[in-house]
Amino acid sequence: MTVRRTAAGRQAAGFVALGVVPLALTLATAAPAAAHGSMEDPVSRVSTCFAEGPESPKSAACKAAVAASGTQAFYDWNEVNIPDAAGKHRQIIPDGKLCSAGRDKYKGLDLPRADWPATAMKPGEHTFKYKATAPHKGSFELYITKDGYDPAKPLKWSDLESEPFAKATDPTLKDGSYVIDGTVPKKSGRHLIYSIWQRSDSPEAFYTCSDVTFGGKGGPAAASEPKTPDEKQIEAGMDKSTVDHGGHGGDQHGAGNHAGHGTTTHDAAKGDDPATSSEPNAPEPNGGAEKADLAETGGDDSTAPLAVGGAAVLAAGAGVLFATARRRAARSRG
Repeated sequence: MTVRRTAAGRQAAGFVALGVVPLALTLATAAPAAAHGSMEDPVSRVSTCFAEGPESPKSAACKAAVAASGTQAFYDWNEVNIPDAAGKHRQIIPDGKLCSAGRDKYKGLDLPRADWPATAMKPGEHTFKYKATAPHKGSFELYITKDGYDPAKPLKWSDLESEPFAKATDPTLKDGSYVIDGTVPKKSGRHLIYSIWQRSDSPEAFYTCSDVTFGGKGGPAAASEPKTPDEKQIEAGMDKSTVDHGGHGGDQHGAGNHAGHGTTTHDAAKGDDPATSSEPNAPEPNGGAEKADLAETGGDDSTAPLAVGGAAVLAAGAGVLFATARRRAARSRG
């Protein structure tokens, strides 16, 4: 009898192990990073190359960037970030690696060359737009390169003006993009606008490089005017992206876990769609419930119900398996 009970116990334990392991693995991979966006006016380098098509970019600069970084970096165009920046941008991003935020995955964006597709700019008032695939509270700072900037040399922090020419805290989100008003200083020739988006609900920050020219369309040594990816391109690229464009899953900073994308839904008729909101910095994906501790890893509160649900499944599964094993043991004793 003792032997039978022991065997039954081992059998139950085996069933539980078989049931728990796959569920545990599922839970362990259920909190990937969220993607957040990129500058669209003026168009960032990463957005330009994504819009051209990672598999067959048109400009020489994007061809070189893809050759250096691979195509995945550009399918993941909205994830040029540092999860724990906490405002220490100059300390943690080395000279020559500003456009990639020091991430090897995006090193093609750092290529020093004078033929990056550039947006024609004029000095004076300008409304900048930042495509937000996952809105969050935070502040934006826009810097422009100093007079004498040489695009054929690696971009250094000292190449940027010491103070931002435009700043915004919790700017208005309109039609899926943050709207940032600024006064562009008087410049001539080719320059670069560098943006820093520092979240206030997390130490995470995002970075972009946008090539611009003054003094006529295209400007000196410029290639064609860049285009920002439209909604159709963004939608089509989601299947190849390893980050979630809705803010609830994807690549853990290049790790390649493609999970949960497209799961966030909003009722546009009720006005709760971030892409159509015109309220300042609102609403965040997940109804504004995101917490800083989860945001540090790029996750959000959508992972908490998943973890609770997973725990419930594990407990229920274990109970059923043990009950089945006991019944079998009782029958064998009878």
